[in-house]
Amino acid sequence: MAEHISINTRVVITGMGVVAPNGVGLSDFERALRDGRSGIAFIPRLADLKFGCQVGGIPPVQQHHIDACLTPLQVRNFDSDGIIYGMIAADEAWKNADLELGTEQFDPQTGVIFGTGTSGIEKLNASMKMVDEQKVRRLGSNVVIQTMASGVSAFIAGHIGAGNQVSTNSSACTTGTEALLMGYRHIKAGYAQRMLVGSTCEHGPYLWAGFDAMRVTSQRFNDAPERASRPMSATAGGLVPGGGAGAFVIETLESALRRKAPIIAEVLGGQINSGGQRGGGTLTAPNPQAVRQCITDALSSAGVSGSKIDLINGHLTATAKDPDEVAAWVDELGVERSDFPYLQSTKSMVGHCLSGSGAVELVATALQIQHDFVHPSINSEDLHESIAALVSREKIPQQAINASITTAIKASFGFGDVNGCVVLRQYNS
Repeated sequence: MAEHISINTRVVITGMGVVAPNGVGLSDFERALRDGRSGIAFIPRLADLKFGCQVGGIPPVQQHHIDACLTPLQVRNFDSDGIIYGMIAADEAWKNADLELGTEQFDPQTGVIFGTGTSGIEKLNASMKMVDEQKVRRLGSNVVIQTMASGVSAFIAGHIGAGNQVSTNSSACTTGTEALLMGYRHIKAGYAQRMLVGSTCEHGPYLWAGFDAMRVTSQRFNDAPERASRPMSATAGGLVPGGGAGAFVIETLESALRRKAPIIAEVLGGQINSGGQRGGGTLTAPNPQAVRQCITDALSSAGVSGSKIDLINGHLTATAKDPDEVAAWVDELGVERSDFPYLQSTKSMVGHCLSGSGAVELVATALQIQHDFVHPSINSEDLHESIAALVSREKIPQQAINASITTAIKASFGFGDVNGCVVLRQYNS
């Protein structure tokens, strides 16, 4: 049974891992963020398939990344990039938290909540073709584990020996932010000491085609991919799809101090809500009132006022909704223009990693708290006039700056009219 934990228990981040289009691993990712380096590239396969958007973000995963967390037997006939990304990020987070692998005992105090939107689309496509060709017996034994949504959390649980709750959440673009908050609440309720949380998203035409068909993707920068993802820009032309994963080890402060673990940041609180597809909200567009309520309730949950926020890592997708989101931040934080926090979109460098976006961008947020810097929002040199009227240019830097980031808020607003905001703070004993 889990030990009884007080509702006043503090929850901290002790480990992180990341697989992003512009960097695999924390050090490479941080360097890319500081340098303003894009991970968006031209993808010939998309051109061959006549996509309107022929650029995207594919993480530069190498074989040594895979070998560090999956055995040769596990990766035989493996074709689920989302699980691989999640495993690499989770493995790094576990080791980053100074936790051991390889024990024969499962740990009833450690659980996993790791989200995804889909799993193994390429594997599923190949399998369906074999079924149609009456070759069912040749499918092999690993189709199910690669294509079930909970495959990623199952693989991670086996890797670390998790004996508490092991599950997969799925809430479109809000998935990663939601996973962290679900794990946080699980710990606060006294059900576990430690949770490995995060989210992942694979890449490829079968996943991205729907967005291309909706014409919400960037289609004007196929010949200049690094300029294609343009959140908050006057010339933003739509989102750039990407893949990747982010992972966190979160645990009680007591547990972290007891084992002398590194503490990256503290999770102060947050909120998850839905606009109910009312008041302008639809399956593909957010209810503006629910977005604002999510921000307000997240601040209330964290016990901080808008004036205490030093950094906003927004959802900001390079679509027509960017000005509306910025207006919501301005109204709900309730601070003067001169006191407005730094505002950024990690998507400017990695694209929109869909179900993996919240977790990847949360890693970026935590890194900035940990190392006192603000990464640039590249490609927004021509700031949208509605945003420029609300936020000073210097609050949306085009190059990395050194700055003390004590408290930051991360937001994700997803398809289905679902929202998530989480507040992180620099750890202070």
